[in-house]
Amino acid sequence: MTATASPPLDERLATPRLLDRLVVRPEIGALLGAVVVFVFFSVATEQFLSADGVATWLDDSSTLGIMAVGVALLMIGGEFDLSAGVMTASTALVTAILATQAGWNVWVALLASLVFALAVGAFNGWLVMRTGLPSFIVTLGTFLALQGLNLGVTKLVTGTVAVSGVRGAGGYESAGFVFASTVDIGGTPFQISIVWWIGFALLAAWLLVRTRFGNWIFAVGGAKVSARAVGVPVVRTKILLFMTTAAAGWLVGSINILRFASVQANQGIGQELHFIIAAVVGGCLLTGGFGSAIGAAIGALIFGMARQGIVFANWDSDWFMLFLGIMLLAAVLVNNAFRRRAERVRR
Repeated sequence: MTATASPPLDERLATPRLLDRLVVRPEIGALLGAVVVFVFFSVATEQFLSADGVATWLDDSSTLGIMAVGVALLMIGGEFDLSAGVMTASTALVTAILATQAGWNVWVALLASLVFALAVGAFNGWLVMRTGLPSFIVTLGTFLALQGLNLGVTKLVTGTVAVSGVRGAGGYESAGFVFASTVDIGGTPFQISIVWWIGFALLAAWLLVRTRFGNWIFAVGGAKVSARAVGVPVVRTKILLFMTTAAAGWLVGSINILRFASVQANQGIGQELHFIIAAVVGGCLLTGGFGSAIGAAIGALIFGMARQGIVFANWDSDWFMLFLGIMLLAAVLVNNAFRRRAERVRR
């Protein structure tokens, strides 16, 4: 009696291998990098693993991480925002000037600066979609305009390039508790900005992978024309992404002004490249349509660990720029390799 050959197993019903499941995750490269950096500086310096050391590099990572997550969402949607860094200073200046010079309650000043940030973000998104110009060019113009406004208005109102005295304004105590307090863990104070960073990253991750809007973000970044053809509101989605980046800038600006009670007009300039690098290290492609909010948060963590680890090891801080360059090049190569592997797995 001849045995009947069993029918081939449908590959769609096969259980994917662990490696295949991992490689489709954009953040896996950043996670491996974070482990390497953590182990390296743990061995290089004892201070790195002390309670104060951990609090320091987490604090360093937190505000960068908030911005990196917002920028990552925008990059996944296929756009860039070069005004993100200066936005942190602009919103802080709006809050500080209204609270100290106009006598507004800090909470009202914070609300006004949030409206300002969302308006600038909406304008950026509208102009990009209306004109078809690259977001790189549009937001570069916004960056220069905000930089000029920061310097000009601050000098006009205060006669200097800085605003201080926020601690004396009404509502500072409660606002400071929300945005700039510390959480004591084992006798070591940890900045509340770390909680904001983790919460924002988790919210963004949920938005990306669990909501229809998250699907729209990937769609408009990966194939805008096809997305529009199937009914995705491309214009609305991209404008909302620019507004999200601006809102992240407002959050970081609020944390900074309430923590330090002063702000310089030129604060935040140059940080936009760090935000983009952290997002790229976290798995975002420069071409859009691929990335991770959690990966961007991990990319910022790598920044914080490396920057403070170099300080703890008493090395020249100039080595950090070499580290940034190597990390960016490695991330681009790894992300492209992972993206190609992920595409093969999904087929």
